[in-house]
Amino acid sequence: MTETRSLPVPEGLDGTRVDAGIAKLLGFSRTFAAEVAEAGGISIDGRVLGKSDRLTAGGWLEVSWQPKEPVRVIPVAVPDLTVVYEDDSILVIDKPVGVAAHPSIGWTGPTVLGALAAAGYQVATSGPAERAGIVHRLDAGTSGLMVVARSEHAYSVLKRAFHDREVDKVYHAVVQGHPDPLTGTIDAPIGRHPRGGWRFAVVADGKRSITHYETLEAFPSASLLEIQLETGRTHQIRVHMAAQRHPCVGDSMYGADPTISARLGLTRQWLHAKQLGFTHPDSGQHVVFESPYPADLQHALDVLDVDQR
Repeated sequence: MTETRSLPVPEGLDGTRVDAGIAKLLGFSRTFAAEVAEAGGISIDGRVLGKSDRLTAGGWLEVSWQPKEPVRVIPVAVPDLTVVYEDDSILVIDKPVGVAAHPSIGWTGPTVLGALAAAGYQVATSGPAERAGIVHRLDAGTSGLMVVARSEHAYSVLKRAFHDREVDKVYHAVVQGHPDPLTGTIDAPIGRHPRGGWRFAVVADGKRSITHYETLEAFPSASLLEIQLETGRTHQIRVHMAAQRHPCVGDSMYGADPTISARLGLTRQWLHAKQLGFTHPDSGQHVVFESPYPADLQHALDVLDVDQR
């Protein structure tokens, strides 16, 4: 059944991109707002708008869409998912590759929430039902540490900490070539890729995004970097490194050389959430957790090390 809304565009949304403005106005995700626009469901004063067009204050807005079926958490065991730490407030988990943080439209693989449910863990109910307890995410193709809230208090405190950039997130990445300088900061706005799809890119009207990196080891064709995120945009490390012409090895979405990926035995980007530090929501103490490299990433490093000899 089609749903519709008709209303004037508020002054505060004048000049806002259609997908961003509709998301704010109607409570959609930006992805869903873009899908509605691409289906021809958004118009102002009778003129159909694309997702990257701009809203005009006072214009008569009409939005029509087909509601989606609610996404449910389905318990599915994930043997490789490890609980690194647990108490009544939080769970810190080491997420393997191929596991999404939570269910979403179009994703049919395992999820962190589904794995925790299958293992009998209870998490906070705060947030949308399909993302309950999730305070931050890792891409399905990225392995490493995540914290999940078990109590409503922990959810509130941790969400605020991530929003206010009070969480220390340290990643290790192997990128093609050698960044120049070897240590630096990338400050470049990130938004959806102008050609659409699931990709993101450095774009003038994107959200401010800051990545700090340091070269830990240089190999003949690649570099191992330690990366700290000051912001947490979707695909941030992958987009920023690709924009510097040093994509993560194995990252075919952002231009990695497939011959290097094949030689290293990689079927995903070499990117790992190595360390996670934050203030415990109950004790107030600063806690830090670390994760070793999974087997596929360690194998790739071993091959690179042999190349260097």
